[in-house]
Amino acid sequence: MSNGSLEMWLYSHKPCVNLLQRIGIMIDVELALEYLHYGQLEPVVHCDLKPSNVLLDEDMVAHVADFGITKILAENKTAIQTGTLRTIGYIALDQYSMVLKDESQQVVIYSYGMMLLETFTRKKPIDEMFSAVINLRQWVSTSLPNKIMEIVDGGLLRMQTCSDMVASQSIFLAILESGLECTSELPVEREYIKGYVLIYKRESCSSVVDSEEFEPEALVESGVAHQKDNSVVKMGLEEAHKGWFN
Repeated sequence: MSNGSLEMWLYSHKPCVNLLQRIGIMIDVELALEYLHYGQLEPVVHCDLKPSNVLLDEDMVAHVADFGITKILAENKTAIQTGTLRTIGYIALDQYSMVLKDESQQVVIYSYGMMLLETFTRKKPIDEMFSAVINLRQWVSTSLPNKIMEIVDGGLLRMQTCSDMVASQSIFLAILESGLECTSELPVEREYIKGYVLIYKRESCSSVVDSEEFEPEALVESGVAHQKDNSVVKMGLEEAHKGWFN
């Protein structure tokens, strides 16, 4: 893709992606995962979701890539796995026992949630500051809500004006709380992909004050455009699906 990966933009690119772009990217990823899980007769589970596997096109639309590790779930709920390696930090402990359709989706949601936390804090799950004592999720959890502005990516904060800061704080809180819900240790407590985009749009739009940078219409447009015509999502996944479902 012409604009590289999300990982590149987070860690080695200047200027950094702004708040609106990051929200749009995560909505794109979520819609792609929803398409994989609900858009096929046999759901497909991406087992190695991480920022380096999220590629950005010339319009900064995100495409989920690298399907070397996937699971295809048939009607009888058995799983066909096409890889064995996974990336440490983005996998849930229950990932190794994926069998049922809903359980598998909850595992993917965990990876999505970890990526969500990373995207807005700019801290990798394997950052040297984390250990067996405290991990990325625990760090975020213990910082909310009072210390939220201390853990959000400093690059994002430097892009905000004073008038934007109050609105931004409520948006950051909604996003990071969503990330914590996605990464709950208990799979049954994790949110489902379907409907999560609506949560994003509602939280984002209701929290935004009048500002050039934060236009509610722009936040909604990112999701609505895909919902009306998911060809953008399909385009990024088409080749992989041809190989899986022939």
